[in-house]
Amino acid sequence: MSPGLENAGVLLINSGTPAAPTAEAVRPYLRELLDNPRVMRMPTPLRKLLVHGLIAPFRAGKAAQAYARIWTEEGSPLLVHSERALAGLRKRLPGTPIALGMLCGKPSVAEGISALVDDGARHIIAAPLYPQYAEATVGTALALVNTEIAGHPARPALVVLPPFYDAPGFIEAWCAHTRPLLASFEPDHALLSFHGLPERHIREADPTGNTCLVKTGCCDQIGRHNRRCYRAHCFATARGVTHGLALTPDNHSVSFQSRLGPGAWLGPATRDRLAELPPKGVRRLAVLCPSFVVDNLETLEEIGMQGKETFLEAGGEAFLLVPSLNDNPVWLDGLATMLRDVGTEA
Repeated sequence: MSPGLENAGVLLINSGTPAAPTAEAVRPYLRELLDNPRVMRMPTPLRKLLVHGLIAPFRAGKAAQAYARIWTEEGSPLLVHSERALAGLRKRLPGTPIALGMLCGKPSVAEGISALVDDGARHIIAAPLYPQYAEATVGTALALVNTEIAGHPARPALVVLPPFYDAPGFIEAWCAHTRPLLASFEPDHALLSFHGLPERHIREADPTGNTCLVKTGCCDQIGRHNRRCYRAHCFATARGVTHGLALTPDNHSVSFQSRLGPGAWLGPATRDRLAELPPKGVRRLAVLCPSFVVDNLETLEEIGMQGKETFLEAGGEAFLLVPSLNDNPVWLDGLATMLRDVGTEA
C-alpha cells in the first residue's frame, strides 16, 4: 500500500466518450453530456427541448463524422489514453485500487465507485482530471460523485483532489513533455489553447461581483475574487508553462476553443487566432492544449485537423499539435505525488 493511501481508492474522472463513431452512439452521448444544468444554464424545459429536440438529433451525424476521423483500431482515443494512464498510475501506486469513471458513457462514475469499494477501499479520492476549475466540469464531477456515494450501501468517505492548474507536477510535466518537441520543430509562435466557457460562468464565480472580466488584470494573480475562476486558472497555467519553456511575450499567446451556443464566450477564439497569425508573419506554429490531460475530439480533430487546416489556408507553412500528457511518465509521477499528498492530508 502506498504511503498516504492506506484504505483509499482513487477514482479518475473524465468527460467520457461515445461507444462508437456512429450517429446512433453519439446521440445518447450528446444527450447525457448536454442535458446538465451546469453545462447549459437555462430553465429545464428549454434545456431539454434544445438538447433532446434539436442538438442531439441534428448534430449527432456531424459529430459522429468528427469522431470517425480520430477513432483508432483500439477505440476512442480518450478512453484508450485514459486506460494507459490508469495502468501507469497503478504501477506507481501499488496496492491502491484505482478506477476510471466517466461523466458520460462507460465506465460510469457509479461503476468506478463500486469497483473501488469491492476492492476494499474505505474512502475514495475523487480525482477530476480537469486542471482548471469550472462548474461544468469539476462541479459536475463532484456533484455526481457525492450523489453516487450517498446512495451506495457502503457509504465510503470522500476526499477530493483539488484543481491542479499550477501544481508543480502538472506544470513540470507539460514543460518536460513539450520542450524537446519545440526544440525539434522550431516554431515561430506557440499558441496555448484552452477550452472555452461562456463569460457569464466567469462572472458568476466572482464573489465580489465587480472584478472578474471587469477590472484590467483581473486574472494576473489568484485571490479571493478568482480562487474558483476558470479563466484565472487558465492564465496561471499559461504563466507556469511559458515560464518553464522560456517563451517570451512576443512568441506565445493564449486563446479559447470549442465554443458552443450563442452569447459572449471567453476570447480570443482559437479559430480566429489561427487565421490571424500567418498574416502577422507566423509561418511555423505549435499549439498546446493544457486544459486537457488526455487527447480527445477537441485536441485531435478540432485543433489537429480543423485548426491545422485553418492555419495553413491563412498562409501558415508548418503546424504542430503538441500531444496531451496522456501517459507521459513525468505526468504520472506528478499525479501520483498529488494523490499521495491529498491522501496524507485527509
